[in-house]
Amino acid sequence: MPEGTIIKALSGFYYVKNGHKQIQCRARGLFRKQGISPLVGDHVVYEAENGNDGYILSVKARKNALKRPPIANVDLAVLVFSVAEPACDCVLLDRFLIAMETQNIKSLICFTKWDLLSESEQVSFRSRFAVYEQIGYHLIFTSCKQGEGLEKLKSSIQEKISVVTGQSGVGKSTLLNHLDTSLNIETQAISHALGRGKHTTRHVELLPVSLHGFVADTPGFSALTLPELTDSQLADCFPEFDQYREGCRFRGCMHLAEPDCMVKQAVAQGKISQSRYEHYRLFFHELSERERNKY
Repeated sequence: MPEGTIIKALSGFYYVKNGHKQIQCRARGLFRKQGISPLVGDHVVYEAENGNDGYILSVKARKNALKRPPIANVDLAVLVFSVAEPACDCVLLDRFLIAMETQNIKSLICFTKWDLLSESEQVSFRSRFAVYEQIGYHLIFTSCKQGEGLEKLKSSIQEKISVVTGQSGVGKSTLLNHLDTSLNIETQAISHALGRGKHTTRHVELLPVSLHGFVADTPGFSALTLPELTDSQLADCFPEFDQYREGCRFRGCMHLAEPDCMVKQAVAQGKISQSRYEHYRLFFHELSERERNKY
């Protein structure tokens, strides 16, 4: 049976790419009974009734899968936030990083509209977000108007399936159009009254870009729900905790009210970002409240 990759899902149809061919498929009713929902990025086995139409017979094992955006087998997450108009929402950024950490997806943080900052403001902004580089995340600063950072971004997505997502109104679609002019993705200006952008992307689709890569342009978000996590799994999503938590007095320390916590000590000493730690506390209480509301 032929195999391919789902590159688009729309109105109950799945568009499967096999080499230079694209086949419009439906999923067998068996999938619904088994609770399986094919996702963009899935590697599938299908049968074609004719050259252009067919049915998906099975979905191969995934290495990862996201719920928002719904996509599977991602190599890289490009998390797009702007330096201004709208201002970077750091809580939302950390939510996205957690979502990717839970799926073992490598994250790249891409800042847009770099030209809106003066030189001194750029220095201040870099200093503010240097903590993410210290943790191990790759940062790229881009300006579509000036062409800055675009070659670095192109190099980063070579021969990968990358998901491009992030805050609303930051220019994700504009960024993709500059990476590959053939994409011609719809764009809209942000609403200055609301301070955020309108969603121009309404479905997930893998778009071919140069150098044998695919990118998925996805809706922007002004809010993002945390994935289902246990307390210890949340701590695992903060890589900067790793080198300290083995020294905590209590095994299974949650790094909140416990005495002799090496993570809290590292925060007090400036070795761990205070803002990142505050986001950890915020997310911990959010997950605890969600768990209490189940009962």
